[in-house]
Amino acid sequence: MQENILEIKNICKFYPGVRALDDVSLAFKTGEIHALAGENGAGKSTLIKMLTGAVEPTSGEIILNGQSYAKLDPFQAVKEGIAAVYQEFNLIPHLSVAENIFYGKEIMNGPFVDKKAMAQEVQKELDIMGISLDPMAYICDLGVAYQQLAEIVKAVMSHSQVLILDEPTAPLTSKETDVLFKIMRRLKENNVSIIFISHRMEELFEICDRVTVLRDGKFISTRNIADITRKGLIADMVGRPLGESYYERQKPLGDTILEVKGMNSRKVKDISFTVKKGEILGFGGLVGAGRTEVAQAIFGADKITSGEIYLRGKKVTIKDPVSALRHGIGLIPEDRKNQGVLLNLPINQNITFSSLKKVMRGPFIQKNKDLKVSENYIDELKIKTPSVAQLVKNLSGGNQQKVVLAKILATDCEVIIFDEPTRGIDVGAKQEIYSLMRKLADEQGKTIIMISSEMPELIGMSDRILVMHNGRIAGELQKDEFSQEAILSLASGITGG
Repeated sequence: MQENILEIKNICKFYPGVRALDDVSLAFKTGEIHALAGENGAGKSTLIKMLTGAVEPTSGEIILNGQSYAKLDPFQAVKEGIAAVYQEFNLIPHLSVAENIFYGKEIMNGPFVDKKAMAQEVQKELDIMGISLDPMAYICDLGVAYQQLAEIVKAVMSHSQVLILDEPTAPLTSKETDVLFKIMRRLKENNVSIIFISHRMEELFEICDRVTVLRDGKFISTRNIADITRKGLIADMVGRPLGESYYERQKPLGDTILEVKGMNSRKVKDISFTVKKGEILGFGGLVGAGRTEVAQAIFGADKITSGEIYLRGKKVTIKDPVSALRHGIGLIPEDRKNQGVLLNLPINQNITFSSLKKVMRGPFIQKNKDLKVSENYIDELKIKTPSVAQLVKNLSGGNQQKVVLAKILATDCEVIIFDEPTRGIDVGAKQEIYSLMRKLADEQGKTIIMISSEMPELIGMSDRILVMHNGRIAGELQKDEFSQEAILSLASGITGG
């Protein structure tokens, strides 16, 4: 048996109206990859924030290397060798990758920071890891996936003995996930303990040694990964058996609603496609292929340099997101923290933010109407919250995603773009979102564009798939042509183009 490097005993964390953690005890061994599993709101994020000193326990103790602590502060956690990569990145946007990694421990040349030396050190680690990333690139110029890779490199280079990875693969493609898993195995061989959180079931069974399940803030089980089945793990997580199903079309498609002709922007070239009423059009491709940039251009978040957009056969000009919403086009962004929600505002103000005219009389918001709209969406989307007045920053990642969904649904948009709709969402909530998308497409006739890096989701939910490579559409696949091989072949530029 390996020695326990970290133990949690009888940990509790109570907020007003919420028991985030309720008498939780578990242990992590030296040199193991230990999964934390559970639905959104189960207490996973609260637990890891306690370990990094971001949240103070109400009661209980943390034992690290045999030393007992009633609480840890962030400086103490780092000193004791705990590092974390959170879902919400901890990077400084206007500094380079290397400057972020060495922040607070810069390499100096006399009185000056030696940026070149720092970049060279980072490049050495990038080469070892097999990650293609420019250490001099500014964080603000990187997409979400590359920011995630920068966070992982930063954590690895801290030489910690406990590394916490919270949904690290969510924005990564299968190729980049393979690179990450190689890094994790190398760290494990060096006796680093890794706490791994992922809602992708297949990843837990591929990379982890043990798995602990939390549900509603309580400890449910710890098992060797070899001793549990996928169905058994899901049953522990949700408290009941749960089938997995994707989209099954019930009604024929309608007329063409959206048509994009020869669209060009700073990052995409000659994009042309159509989407019909009630259709779910999937966009596949590798990270950096231009999928999110297509969505942002259509939504007016990126400037279109040339090309045309038609709605119901009529040419429209979309200069910004406000005009997109006015024309009935909504975007649920990949980066919900920075682009989807207002973290310091309550749920109700977030939900009605883009549809204020619905709840206003003259220049004033009708409070009762605002609350009614918000409560309806909280019920419909099963958002876990003690009240509509809860600040969004205090919700779990999955419930924050549901608030973004509610905000767009409240606008009654005809065309809805889902960019990585289930990123960081648990298996139960995924089924809820798939069901919602079926309802929107089939019952309400909404037109949906879905960008997804999860192959089963992309294949299971889409009516058609467009695959992108190097900023262009490399090819189109009909339902009977769907396969992971076909998508990856187009995404890699092997076929099509």
